[in-house]
Amino acid sequence: MVVEDNDLNRKLFCDVLRANGFEVEPVADGNMVLDTARATSPDLIIMDIQLGGVSGVDLIEAAKADQMLCRIPVLAVTAFAAKGDEERIRAAGAEGYLSKPVSIGPFMTAVNALV
Repeated sequence: MVVEDNDLNRKLFCDVLRANGFEVEPVADGNMVLDTARATSPDLIIMDIQLGGVSGVDLIEAAKADQMLCRIPVLAVTAFAAKGDEERIRAAGAEGYLSKPVSIGPFMTAVNALV
């Protein structure tokens, strides 16, 4: 599942994943993340941190507190790159972290490590 409110980034992530044999559920609206994850049971959630109206960090924490979702690994992909941001995002429950802009090689390495 790809959670990204930027249309171009979401399309890029989805295209790369599909080209590598993955089925993808794109989610543009952060308010739909938890319900979509419950409905689709993804093997991985790729989570943008800066979403309109809701924080990706809050969504990660909510997913990790949800009995149905807590075992799904989360790869945070974010433009946040300030000191302490990675630690804060990992403390929320993200198993992986990449800062934007993301190169395809490191992106797929991180995805394959978590799936």
